[in-house]
Amino acid sequence: MPDATSSPFLLYSDGEGHIFEDDTLYAVGRSGWEADAIAPEDWMPMPEGGCLYELPGRRGIGIDVQTGEMRLCEKGWAVAGFIPPAHTGLSLAAYETLPNAPTLPLFCYTAAGWRAGAFEVAALRIEPDIRQESHGFDETRIEAGLDHIANAYPKNRLVQHLADNCCRTYRCPAARNMFIGRWECPVPTSPACNANCIGCISFQPQEEPIPSTQDRLTFRPTAEEIVEFTVPHLETAPFPIVSFGQGCEGEPLLMWETIEEAIRQIRRHTSKGSLNINTNGSKPEAVDALCRAGLNSIRVSTNSAQKHIYERYYRPNNYSFEDIVESLKVVRRHGGWSSINYFTFPGMTDTEAEYEALRCLIRETGLHMIQWRNFNIDPDWYLGRIGVTDPGTAYGIRTVMGELQQEFPNLRYGYFNPPMERIRGDFAHDFAHAQ
Repeated sequence: MPDATSSPFLLYSDGEGHIFEDDTLYAVGRSGWEADAIAPEDWMPMPEGGCLYELPGRRGIGIDVQTGEMRLCEKGWAVAGFIPPAHTGLSLAAYETLPNAPTLPLFCYTAAGWRAGAFEVAALRIEPDIRQESHGFDETRIEAGLDHIANAYPKNRLVQHLADNCCRTYRCPAARNMFIGRWECPVPTSPACNANCIGCISFQPQEEPIPSTQDRLTFRPTAEEIVEFTVPHLETAPFPIVSFGQGCEGEPLLMWETIEEAIRQIRRHTSKGSLNINTNGSKPEAVDALCRAGLNSIRVSTNSAQKHIYERYYRPNNYSFEDIVESLKVVRRHGGWSSINYFTFPGMTDTEAEYEALRCLIRETGLHMIQWRNFNIDPDWYLGRIGVTDPGTAYGIRTVMGELQQEFPNLRYGYFNPPMERIRGDFAHDFAHAQ
């Protein structure tokens, strides 16, 4: 077990928006259902753009600085860190949930602490790309871009959705980047979905104890609406990407015919940039058609490389885990770039069973990249809903990352979809740099 004396102090909230350190307790982390000390190398300063959350109805767990025993902090509610994009959490916040505690909303809950006048979190930077750095968003430029693009396409429903909902209401980083003419351009296409994910961020049934974090797209855009604003983006933006499939929609493969036509039209106008789809990978035959049309890359989202864990969370309609594996293979056969959007959950992602399943998935599909994404979900709620009471011994997220990198030296790590320049080989960053 790591030495707790090398950890920062535990944080707690008074329930009124004030956060304090408890200098009688060292902060610990959570893996699966268990609390434990965090390795010294797993702590880092809170990145710019991160924030802290109060966890109501929960008492923080720490290690007593005098006795070395683990105990609860009775002074207030537990606190967790929300780490910004490009960072991956290595340990969850540790706490005991009291009776009648509310279910936590759909955010990540990373272990956090206080040391030498600064907040720290148990995380690492997995991605050097600066595209969603908080300091990189100039509000004046964004507003000017919103006015310019929205006025240029006044009848384009998709542009208006991206402006009013995504950029202005939800402050989506991808949408904000699009309106200042750079990098990845988001293209939501589908109001429907063929999965019933427990932690869906765009649709939650009324009987569930949490709301969705954003409203889902309510219309089906045409290929012409897509092409109208994506071609200029590909022609003028630095490191341009067009990405079908976003958090404010359902499953884009249900609109594959429209996407196929849009891809063909886009490529009649420009050969620049990368065309990507973020998807659940449920329709391999549709993926094949998109690749034939000119799709360059795919990112398939999954909470697990194990079929039974995947299907308990996604609750798929008319598709199976084998279909998402086949979709990754299809893109590889066409010479495209394949990634998984891997929902990282300490104590589940790093168990022996998951590690072995992930190794098999990488070998079977020839996977190019893992995007180590933080799983935005209440840990207790998630484990309870998928019926996991004993995940098994965990190796540690950092250890799993290192072991996979050794076995698969060409496998890339990151957080974002890479532009064509990186796909073609300019990956100046791997796990060794992330440490």
